[in-house]
Amino acid sequence: MEKAKVYFTRDLTPEGVIKMYETLGRKLPGKVAVKVHSGERGNQNYLRPEFLKPMIEYVNGTVVECNTAYDGARDTTEKHLELMKEHEWSNYFTVDIMDSDEDIELAIPNGKVIKKNYVGKNINNYDSMLVLSHFKGHPMGGFGGALKQLSIGVASSKGKRFIHCCGNNGSYEDMFNQDQDKFLESMADAASSVVNHFKDNIAYINIMCNMSVDCDCCNVAEDPCMKDIGILASTDPVAIDQACIDLVKSSDDPGRDHLLERINSRHGTHTIDAAADLGIGTKEYELVEI
Repeated sequence: MEKAKVYFTRDLTPEGVIKMYETLGRKLPGKVAVKVHSGERGNQNYLRPEFLKPMIEYVNGTVVECNTAYDGARDTTEKHLELMKEHEWSNYFTVDIMDSDEDIELAIPNGKVIKKNYVGKNINNYDSMLVLSHFKGHPMGGFGGALKQLSIGVASSKGKRFIHCCGNNGSYEDMFNQDQDKFLESMADAASSVVNHFKDNIAYINIMCNMSVDCDCCNVAEDPCMKDIGILASTDPVAIDQACIDLVKSSDDPGRDHLLERINSRHGTHTIDAAADLGIGTKEYELVEI
C-alpha cells in the first residue's frame, strides 16, 4: 500500500477546518452524516458546536450520534437529545441519534475478534460520512481519534457493549474486564465495518486541541495537559491517527509524557496496528503541512 496523504495545519480556527476538508479534494456526496462527540454532561474539553458550525454547514451535514452503554446523560435517546440541546448542537443543526429506534448488523467476515458490529439503523439514511474527531486521551482505549469515532462512536448502545465485551453478550461489569488487546482489536474490527459500509464516501478530520488524558465521555475530565497542535485531514483513518500520535511524540511540550503514559499504558496504538492489518488504511503516510 502506498503512503497515505495526511494534511496538517496549525491554523486552529473554524476556517482552518474547512481548508483542511477542501485540501482533501474528496467531495462527500448526497446526504452527509457528520459524526461528532456530543460531550458528556460536565465535560469541559469537548469541541463546541460553534467551532464546527461552518464545516458542518459547508457539507450541509446532519449531526449524528449514538447512545452510550453506561450510565450518564447519553444512555437513552430522550436524555441524549436533551443533552444535545444543553450543549447547543440542536440550536444549529439537525441532530440524529442513529440508534434511537433499533440497530442493524454490519458483517465483519475478516474480523480479528468480532464478526459483526451493531450500529443504529439510521446509518442507512446517509450516503457519506464526515468524521470530525477531537484527538485526546481515553481511559480505556488510550486515545480517541478517527478509529474510536468509527468504532465505539458509531456503534449503537448494544454495539458499544458488544465491542467492549469482545463479542460476548456480557454484563455491564464484563465491559471493563476483558483482555485489553482483544478489546482494542474489537474496536478495529468495528471501525472496519463502518469504513466498508461507506467505502470511498468518507473523510476524516482530527482536531488536536484541549488534549486531556481523558475522553469527552468523562463527566469529570482532567484539564488538558498539552498545548494545542493543529488540525489534520485525510481519507485514511489509520494514517491520520498515526500522524496524531507521532505529532505528540515529537512535541517538546512538558505535558507530552503524561499523555503518552495514558496511551502506552492502555496499549493504545494496538488499535492502529490492528486496523492496518485489516486493510482499512496504512501507517505509512506523508505529512503535508498547509
